[in-house]
Parts: sequence; structure tokens; C-alpha cells
Amino acid sequence: MIAPANAIKPIAMPNISDRFNLVSRQLRQTEIEQGRQPGSVRLLAVSKYHSVSDIRHLAALGQRHFGESYLQDALTKMAECEDLNLTWHFIGRIQKNKCGALASHFHWVHGIDRLIIAQRLSRQRPANMPPLNLCIQVNISDEPAKGGIPPDPTGLLELSTAISQLPQVRLRGLMGMAAAGATAAEQTAAFGQLHTLFAGLNRAGFGLDTLSMGMSGDYPQAIAAGSTLVRIGRALFGPPAEPRPNHQSAKL
Repeated sequence: MIAPANAIKPIAMPNISDRFNLVSRQLRQTEIEQGRQPGSVRLLAVSKYHSVSDIRHLAALGQRHFGESYLQDALTKMAECEDLNLTWHFIGRIQKNKCGALASHFHWVHGIDRLIIAQRLSRQRPANMPPLNLCIQVNISDEPAKGGIPPDPTGLLELSTAISQLPQVRLRGLMGMAAAGATAAEQTAAFGQLHTLFAGLNRAGFGLDTLSMGMSGDYPQAIAAGSTLVRIGRALFGPPAEPRPNHQSAKL
């Protein structure tokens, strides 16, 4: 049977390669528009809801850094992708009793908001591994449900000083998220506040190089405010195919 000439043709949905190429182009274009050095903003692919095959697909396109929030899922993916030599970032909330696994398997931890967590990570980081890279999370959205220390320069300075004195970890920078539903202007203001705190620490001599802020819906505003690392999930992978079962039990 021949379809009518005016029949509606199905629209091809973008695949992961298309999304990766689009996000990469947009990142580079935003760098240019903001007068940033090309390649100065690192892309962290947030793979926490997605499969090993998706991770392998992105790795084949040149993506090296991946972010996870659920420990058991992450350990499985790491084992199955061991041959790819990827860099793994933990970007979720942290429980004290999970620090050993984090310290032994991850390269970066982005959600530090208590000294005791940094101390445990330092103590449990294997001596034969390089220092674990840490980012302090700052609650710039003022949302109780989100982790992070208050955006108070004095408290941040005290925590940064204490962490910088620990062995087996290295303080690399700050991490934050704008409020859900924030306008572009509100996102810009929140990211600007985090950049001000970041710059203040560097004026104090900390030598930080990582400002982890910006996600799928707000990364242009984050880059404009000085982000050096954007955490992109949905724009790269699309929405999860189906809800993940009982993530609360595995969430750190």
C-alpha cells in the first residue's frame, strides 16, 4: 500500500551522538561569546540514570568525565567500563558510612559540606592512589532539600582551610546549583555569588581551579558567571527511559 503524499512522516529523535555534538558546539560557542579561553569549560556527563552502553557510546565520541550519584549503580558501571580509563565524579549526597567506597573508587567528590566527610575520605583513600579531588558544595539556592554549606565567606574559609591540611585529598574548588524554577536572572545572580566566593578563596591563596556549576537548563548562565565544569545529563542522554527502581536505598 502506497502512503498518501501528504502523510505525516515520523520525526527522527536526536540520538546520543547528535546530543553530544550539539552540547559540545553550544559549550564552545558560549565560551567564545563570554570571552573565555576555548576548552576552558569541562563537560561532565551525568550518567547516573543511564546505561553502560550509553557511557560507552559517549566515550567513543571522546567524553572522558562521568558523574554518578548512586553508589551500587556506579560501582557496577565502573567495573564494566574499566577498559575505558574514564574519570569518575561523585555528585550526590554523602553518608559517612559510604566514604570508604567513595575514597577507593572515585577520582572526584563534588558534594563536601562537612569536615568529617573530608576527614574520612582522606583517611580511607588508599595510599597507592593519587589524592582524591574534592569540591565543597555551597547552597547558593537557599533550598533546605539541597546539600551544601551556607554561602558565608567566613564558614567557607574555615572549612577550606581545614580540608587543605588533610593528606590524601586535594581541594580543587566549589560546587553549587541554582534553585529549581529560577529565572535566568536569578540563575545568573546565584552563580555570580558562587564565583565571588571562589575568587575570594583564591585571593586567600588556595589556588583552586574548579568551579562546578551549571546543568542542562542553565549552563550558559553558569559559564557566563565563570564556571569551569558543567554537569550535563538530560541534554546529553535525553530523559531516562523508565524510572530507576528504589534509588533511595543506594543513594549516598
